[in-house]
This record gives sequence, C-alpha cells and structure tokens, in this order.
Amino acid sequence: MKTLVYMILLVGGLFLSGCDGKHKSQTVKVECLSVETPERASGQQDVVGLACDPIDTVRIGFIGLGARGTEAIRRFTYQKGIEVMALCDLHQFRTDSCNRMLVRAGMKEADVYYGDDEQWKKVCEREDIDLIYIATDWVNHAPIMIYAMQHGKHVACEVPAALTLEEIWEVVNTAELTRKHCMMLENCVYDFFEITTLNMAQQGVFGDITHVKGAYNHCLSDIWPDYNADWRMQYNMKYRGDIYPTHGMGPACQLLNIHRGDRMKHLVSMDSDPLSLPVWLKVHGRDKDAEGFRNGEVTLTLIRTEKGKTIQIEHNVASPRPYSRMYQLTGTKGFAEKYPVEGYALDSKNLPTEVVGKETFTAHEFMTEEVKQRLMLYYKDEIVRNMEERAKEVGGHGGMDFIMDSRLIYCLHHGLPLDMDVYDLAEWCALIPLTQLSIENGFVPVEVPDFTRGAWNKVKGYRHAFAD
Repeated sequence: MKTLVYMILLVGGLFLSGCDGKHKSQTVKVECLSVETPERASGQQDVVGLACDPIDTVRIGFIGLGARGTEAIRRFTYQKGIEVMALCDLHQFRTDSCNRMLVRAGMKEADVYYGDDEQWKKVCEREDIDLIYIATDWVNHAPIMIYAMQHGKHVACEVPAALTLEEIWEVVNTAELTRKHCMMLENCVYDFFEITTLNMAQQGVFGDITHVKGAYNHCLSDIWPDYNADWRMQYNMKYRGDIYPTHGMGPACQLLNIHRGDRMKHLVSMDSDPLSLPVWLKVHGRDKDAEGFRNGEVTLTLIRTEKGKTIQIEHNVASPRPYSRMYQLTGTKGFAEKYPVEGYALDSKNLPTEVVGKETFTAHEFMTEEVKQRLMLYYKDEIVRNMEERAKEVGGHGGMDFIMDSRLIYCLHHGLPLDMDVYDLAEWCALIPLTQLSIENGFVPVEVPDFTRGAWNKVKGYRHAFAD
C-alpha cells in the first residue's frame, strides 16, 4: 500500500509555523488536515455485518503470555466448546506456566512455541487452528493479525490493535480480502453499567443522544516496571497524541452507532506539557529518557460526527488521580454517568411504573440509589442476564473480560457477526495517529477517514447478535 499523503489545506494568505518539539504555543492557521483514503481493490468488498461458517469447537492459538495473556488463559479454562492448541511467548517459563494452568483445569497440554520473536508465525501457519488470540506488546499487534488472517485464521487482539494509519488500512484490507473476523478485545464495552446503559439508550430512554464522553485516566506510576523491556514507557516517550484511546472510544461509539448509521467526521486534539512522567524517570535514574519526553500529561480530543453528535475523549496515565473512564452520555431526555459518581438523571414521568414506584423526580438531579437499582434491573441487557453470575465468579476486571471472551466464542460457535468488527478496530485505534497529526500541526482539525469506504450507513443501529 502506498504511503499515506497528508494534505494540508491552507486558507489563502495564511501560514503554518514550525514546531520546536518543546510543547510551546504555536500559531497555525489552517482549514483542515486530510488524510488519504486508499481505494478498495477491484473485487474486494466491505465486511460490515460479516458472518462466517459456525465452528463447533473453536481451536485457539495464544500469542503473548505476559500479564494479559496469562490471565486470558485462566479465563479460557472456564469456556466451553474450545480447545487451546498452541501457546507462544518469548519466554519458556510463561508457556510452561500456562500449560500447567490448562492441566489443572482438566484440559490437555497445548503445543508450545518460545525462544525468539519469529515463533508466532509457526502458530499462525498451523492448519488446526481457527482463532489467533493476541496479547503481545502493541507494536507487534498489527503484523501478527495480518499474517494470521493471511493464513486463514480469525483474530482477536488486545488493545490498541494498530498504531498507524498504514497499519490500520492494511488490517482493514486484509480482513476484507480474506473475509476473516478481526476483533479488537475491548473489554470496557462489557462493563455492567456501560452495557446496561447502552441497552437503555437503544430503547430510547435518553431520547436522542447528542454528546458522549470517554477516557483512560489511570496513573501507572506503580506498574511501569512491569512492562517487558519497558515497551509501554518507550511508546509514551516517543509519541504525542492519545496513544490509548479505545477504553473510552468503544462505549462512546456504540452509543452513537458509529458505522452503523453515523460516522466520525472531524476531530481536534491538544495536550498539556508532560511533567509527571519526566519527573518519574529522573527519580528512577533515567535523566536522559526524561529529556524530550513527548506524550502530554493530559490529551484531550473532540470529535464531531456526520449527524452532528460530539464525542470527548481524554488520556492521562501520568497524574496522581482516581481511575476514571469518564463514561457520560447526554441525551434530550436524560443523562448517565459512571465516573466520578455512578448515576442516572431522568424524568420519572418518562419511566415505567415498575421503576419509579411512588417517587417523582426530574432529570435535573440524580435519581435515588433505590430507583437506580430498579432501573438497571428493568433494563438489564440479555448478555448480562445470561452471564452475570458466572462472569463475577470467574472475574477479569469484575467479570467484563469473561463476558468479552464468551461473546467472541458464542458468535463463532453460531456463525454470527461479532460484537466488534474490523471497522471498530480501525475507528477507535485511528485516534492514535490522528490526534498526533492534530497536535503536531498546531492543534488543528483533522478529517477522520471512512474506513468502511461508503458502507457506514448500511446497518441502522448497533445491536448484539443472537442465535434464533
């Protein structure tokens, strides 16, 4: 695929100033930044609503067995209708540890691959594997996904699944060419509050949703040393922009039916100067790494959709503060929020009597906890009804990881479209390069590519698929 060309559309007589790389104010007067959308190859078709042949027993190869990969193996010992065929990691002690976990659960040992950074290709090349489950460091996600699909495998990949526009387009094109499922493992869309609120939104409880918020605000100061070869800090050192957007983007985009009746059109992003992480590096004797540190303390992004809705996304892994994914929605009939206070603001006259009881209230303040609990029970999503007890027992971020895995396997078993497709992957991950473009060109608006290349309005409304 040819290199993407960034075309800056300058307003007549105005100018673009240079960047000094030190986060100083810049005067940039531009109309918009646009990125090239490559033409779809002749004979290649979109995969909106892709359904593949049912798989009775899903045979899986796991690549990457660090913290997330090992935890995935533990969760999959509770899944039915699967077989773990291969375990792959750089380190033998991890493949051995995961095999012991399988044996303790009464499952057979998997074949192991370790020792160098090319072993994963052997897993992808096997003919007895249906699904490649990827939990490596970020920079290896896209190459493994692409290679796996080229070798006839469905893929499920940890977040973020792709880092550059070139990678994203290659993943999209490969999924379209091979007609294989390509799902990003975004667990936050299965949080009990978020999935229940999505069900309410789909039933019109909030009216027309006009604005949503999402974030990844998580101080990582205690766990930076846990990342193998310092890979996550290295990425923060080198890049500006929202480099970890999908936990906020996933729930927000599902609420707004992105590429299922609407699409993101423009974004603009800006960041504050990096302070906390350079200090952390210096405290740990890494003065040289602290010099020229790139990722901002806080990165803020605003997005506007084709149909005039707005999204606000925030990223902060540096500052001491409570964890927050923000998650808010504003609608014409009400409001929902998960952080810092979990609650709903709705008018009692618009709600079922089973929820309201004898209380009366307006949408100008949060309803009582008792009414909120009745509301969430009344609108409990079918997925939660079927899996909540088991999910809480198995765990994984409170159970949402188990639901994520279970939905993936359920849809593969029944030949259904997955809850998240390759275009979700592309749209949510695209914030990484697009926010960098906006920031490094003076915080200007950037066009968001249509990764479906015209198919964003084929499906009307986001829905989970179920077997008849």
